Amino acid sequence: MREIVLDTETTGFDPESGHRLVEIGCVELYNRLPTGRFYHTYINPERDMPEGAFKVHGLSAEFLSQHRLFREIYDEFLNFIEEDIPLVIHNARFDMNFLNAELKKAGVSQLPFQRAIDTLRMAKEKFPGSPATLDALCKRFKVDLSRREKHGALLDAELLAEVYLELTGGRQDLLILEQERVNRIPFTQDKAIFSSLRPQRSFSVDGEEKKNHQEFLKKLKNPLWLQ
Repeated sequence: MREIVLDTETTGFDPESGHRLVEIGCVELYNRLPTGRFYHTYINPERDMPEGAFKVHGLSAEFLSQHRLFREIYDEFLNFIEEDIPLVIHNARFDMNFLNAELKKAGVSQLPFQRAIDTLRMAKEKFPGSPATLDALCKRFKVDLSRREKHGALLDAELLAEVYLELTGGRQDLLILEQERVNRIPFTQDKAIFSSLRPQRSFSVDGEEKKNHQEFLKKLKNPLWLQ
């Protein structure tokens, strides 16, 4: 299943107060693992950068003025996230509000909130009463934070992808052995079902291979099958 982990940086907290997007970072997941595909862009907000926001992400108005406007990038952004693909976001309402405010300004359809998977909500439900910031979750799951001197949309999306994997069961949840797959199938005498899981194979062994195998066995000290 394809999912997109998404993060943004902004000039402030509320698009209704005139604050704007300045950065979007997206990481593609397939079956909850990163594929290596990503989308990243800086955005010219056409306004100044408040000191408080600058301290968070370090993006100055001068730097951002050299980049494209949202109306010039929304098409490539929407093409990357496609329609109906789940969006994994930490504190989803914040990012979705800003994205939809920008999409509305650009005169295009807004993103339905139902697409968002809110990892902040997931963390609060899984660890009630514990800190649920991205930093706190990275520390809980031993995700490396050494690169995170300041907030950055792409870096934070990469970190969130690792946190999301842990929140949804971790890597072990994805390692389903073939035998477990067989055990989950109701008992049946239909051999076709089992052959579709693992087709029967037959291998012949010649004399040279048998000889090499015997020589190899002689080198083993105290093998398990002789204990």
